Amino acid sequence: MKEYSTDSIRNIVLASHSSAGKTMLAEVLLNFSGATTRVGKIDDGTTISDYDDEEHRRGISLYTSVIPMEYNNTKINLLDTPGYTDFIGEVISAMRVADGAVVLVDAVSGLEVGTEIALRYAGDFNLPTFLLINKMDRDNANFAKTLESVEKFSETRLIPVQLPWGEKAAFQGVIDLISMKALKGDGKTVVEIPAELKGAAEEARMKLVEAAAEGDDSLLEKYLESGELSDEEVVRGLANVVRARAFIPVFVAAAGTHTGVKPLLDAMINLMPSPAAAPAVEAEGKGGKESLACRDDGPLAIYVWKTTADPFVGKQTFLRVYSGMVTSDSRVWNQNRGIEERFGSVYIPRGKEMIAVKQVHAGDICVVPKLSETSTSNTLCDKAHPLTLPVPAYPTALYRVAVFPKTQQDSAKISSVLTRLCEEDMTLSWEMVASTNQTVLQGMGDQHIDVVVRRAESKFQMNVLLEEPKVPYEETITKKGSAMYRHKKQTGGAGQFGEVHLRVEPYSDGPFEFAWEVVGGAVSQSYSSSIQKGIAAVMKDGVLAGYPVSGVRVAVFDGKEHPVDSKPVAFEIAGRGAFKLAFRDANPVLREPIMLVKIVVPEDNMGDVLGDLNTRRARVQGMETEKGHSTITAHVPLAEMLRYTTTLRSITGGRGYFTMEAAHTEVVPAHIAQEVIAAHAKEEKEEE
Repeated sequence: MKEYSTDSIRNIVLASHSSAGKTMLAEVLLNFSGATTRVGKIDDGTTISDYDDEEHRRGISLYTSVIPMEYNNTKINLLDTPGYTDFIGEVISAMRVADGAVVLVDAVSGLEVGTEIALRYAGDFNLPTFLLINKMDRDNANFAKTLESVEKFSETRLIPVQLPWGEKAAFQGVIDLISMKALKGDGKTVVEIPAELKGAAEEARMKLVEAAAEGDDSLLEKYLESGELSDEEVVRGLANVVRARAFIPVFVAAAGTHTGVKPLLDAMINLMPSPAAAPAVEAEGKGGKESLACRDDGPLAIYVWKTTADPFVGKQTFLRVYSGMVTSDSRVWNQNRGIEERFGSVYIPRGKEMIAVKQVHAGDICVVPKLSETSTSNTLCDKAHPLTLPVPAYPTALYRVAVFPKTQQDSAKISSVLTRLCEEDMTLSWEMVASTNQTVLQGMGDQHIDVVVRRAESKFQMNVLLEEPKVPYEETITKKGSAMYRHKKQTGGAGQFGEVHLRVEPYSDGPFEFAWEVVGGAVSQSYSSSIQKGIAAVMKDGVLAGYPVSGVRVAVFDGKEHPVDSKPVAFEIAGRGAFKLAFRDANPVLREPIMLVKIVVPEDNMGDVLGDLNTRRARVQGMETEKGHSTITAHVPLAEMLRYTTTLRSITGGRGYFTMEAAHTEVVPAHIAQEVIAAHAKEEKEEE
């Protein structure tokens, strides 16, 4: 592959609902451009994009693949993204480094949740966008109906650049509204528009020309005077309105039969911006914000948008060069980590293939292997000119599972493997929850977690078991209580003696307060630390159900000691026993975390969502409706939200989403508390 300057590069992300045809489109475009000699098949596992074993097993894209191709002296970097919502992090990362987006929609299914998500994120990233109505050759394909379904959702106006030449089995090409020609098959054969389609084409062209005229004052003036623009002027004006996101041009295709691929490629070059023509990126420099034009002679600014770790291949770091140039055998500064990294070889990726190059120009995408410290979202720059590129916002992972190592060998590496996996995936996280003594993995859904676990097994030889995570309850008291405990041991060697009288009461200023109120020297204060140690051990392990104790003030007010047999260990045991008894005397309860939940759903689904929330002990705080979507704000116990991701998808057909953050804690209802306590007792009995 030859070198391409910044002006001759296009970075375009393919996004859609699952099964809309992204991967097949990429295959066909690769073949048409001459990059491959045959078109791979998804069912056979022979596509360039889906090369991972897990992708072959599932038959869907799981990761973003970089698919570069050369066409008309232009390098087009296609970023083929997953369509399943569990892997939205891959889509966000790809859109972060793209300069344009092609959103595919199935001509039979019409607008689907993945289409909505793709359009919404393309808007968030301010990406010039094409809408491609694909699979026009399928039974029940309907261009007008599909276009209407997207128009109802899109906040940006849609303007057809093409009309279909037939539908279903009769689909044979596209009517190009710029040249006003019919393009048969892949688009190489150009003929006159059939008479029966001429009227519709002329009407659609008029709307297209009006849209193009809005892109330039001189074009608008000419159009108002003459009522017409030349083909070149239409392209120029259309490029302006597309890049300004005033319009989304609409194309048609049937990727499976190669129909419509040439005009689509031509439009990518003519209407999508090069990195040089894209808006300058804002970076954080030493003196504040810096606007970086995409130029070879600019300060070095490289964004790490993807990393993959493999024990056999090694670590691969995917880069987008925003400013400056990348060369092999060079040194760069990782501004986030504060360390220097050395580039050995530099490659252009095409699926799993790596094409070695000596240098990469501004605006291009490349891969550098074996960077030891660099991870996803880091910025690489010149140490003398430090820069930090912005990181996109990723949705919070709300699907949680508890992870347990299968063997001792797995236990030794669980921390490092989970950390490496999370470095690759910005929507994945893990934590050690002290209150439940569980390792909790958080992802976007059950499919996401399943893929991660399989990756841990196949790539890192770490096997784990999954369970539903425990709710981090707290144990506390609601009134004063007191107790005495005497520890006495006189058998076998030296004796032990310690007696502790203590009082407990609710405490709202923190988790714990300890007071020494012994008068008259009944117990030496030197045993205070031992008593506290015993109390702390009980507070950690709990009294009722094995959960940490919080919100308690403890006062030791009396006791006894023996001149010979009293030892620190005796008072530690006595402190532990006295606290347990006093705690039970003080009307103990469980407290549970209450979450502030914001749920956004289509207006039509609000009733079903509210009905479901009522079964989850939710207290609705407010409801708002705007542009066909309703936002519900509610306080919901965490215990009721553990699998809500799956439930909400089911209720809304995948169109609903939610955020969740800790709000406060409340006393667990008595009947639920009894169930939790009984379950803990059963666990303890089984462990004996």
